[in-house]
Amino acid sequence: MTIRPRTTPPGTATAGSGPRPHAGTLDDVRDLLHDRELVVLTGAGLSTDSGIPDYRGPGSPSRQPMTFQEFVGGEAAQQRYWARSHVGWARMRGAEPNAGHRAVAALDPRLLITQNVDGLHEAAGSRRVVALHGRIAEVVCLDCRVTSPRTRLQERLAAANPDWLSRHAGAEARPDGDVDLEDTRDFDVPGCEVCGGVLKPDVVFFGENVPAERVARCYAAVDVLGPDGGALVVAGSSLTVMSGLRFVRRAAKAGTPVVIVNRGATRGDELATLTLDAGCSTVLPVLAQDAAQRVAT
Repeated sequence: MTIRPRTTPPGTATAGSGPRPHAGTLDDVRDLLHDRELVVLTGAGLSTDSGIPDYRGPGSPSRQPMTFQEFVGGEAAQQRYWARSHVGWARMRGAEPNAGHRAVAALDPRLLITQNVDGLHEAAGSRRVVALHGRIAEVVCLDCRVTSPRTRLQERLAAANPDWLSRHAGAEARPDGDVDLEDTRDFDVPGCEVCGGVLKPDVVFFGENVPAERVARCYAAVDVLGPDGGALVVAGSSLTVMSGLRFVRRAAKAGTPVVIVNRGATRGDELATLTLDAGCSTVLPVLAQDAAQRVAT
């Protein structure tokens, strides 16, 4: 990739971005982040180019995720979740990191905070990662708390429902590794192999709290940045939920620059130093190449 000259006028919003607060250009972002230590916060918009849909991106249909209270409310909800997820996981497990994931790994920030559960940052080589909402590749028993690989549960689900995948091969993909299915009443959900209890993906559902130790580690990394030598970069998140927005608020309160790269407005735009209406797979590789050239010289 060749980095283009810095010719665009500062403060000009990207075409089609609308009147977002603090709108800037890619050149503005590059200038601001020059030689700064980074903490990067990513959301579902970073994985859309890997074929995983998001909840709130421009043009995304309205989707409501299952809440924790709904999941634990009864067998029918658990049956519905796992029936959909069984099909979705068969697809999601084949997803590959895209240019945005690889660029974040190359940037090697002080800390990568991701709201995604797909594990693609780790697959791309990122080292210091906090998966705020967990990883969908693991399963936890709500009774005995034993964790196990999702691949093992997938085998058990397939054995208990041998024609499910072929019957629903055309189902529309949804975020978080599931699909759109209406009638799931005949889906058989096995229990925990240790105690027979209820199995749940080891991720934070809506209505659950992010574990305190994860939040504390992220706060600590943001606090170190400061207004002079660091910056928080948000990539591919609408910041609709507090789990990510809290770090933007923390950085802004300390005077640390905040850059938000996202297709469409976000809940954190008013707190940002710069916003850029663009795709992560376009912007992040440029930032990574800037950093690589600084190291080389």
